[in-house]
Amino acid sequence: MSDALHPESAPVVALKRGQLVPDREAAIRAFSQQAFAEGALPAKTKQLIAVAIAHATQCPDCIRGHMRAALRAGATEQELLEAIWVGAEMRAGGSNAPASQAIDETAKAERSR
Repeated sequence: MSDALHPESAPVVALKRGQLVPDREAAIRAFSQQAFAEGALPAKTKQLIAVAIAHATQCPDCIRGHMRAALRAGATEQELLEAIWVGAEMRAGGSNAPASQAIDETAKAERSR
């Protein structure tokens, strides 16, 4: 895999990481399998949540991986796009909410003049 996001050495680096810290790699895989296993929430729902979060955090690898996993779990295009919109709304909210702090700072600056 060689593109703007991944140097050609990425697979070699991933292999080395697993060799250097095999217990950590195994723990991460086990945690991931448990997190996405069927439970109170179906696996498809968990993958749709992951798709929304991946878009909100703008993680290209997460987007690719969880889109594929959601499709394998039976998600439809419409469900995926709605999940993406939820992620986008949450990201926008994170920018909009602190606006009150900016307005408050402006008001403080005006009062101190």
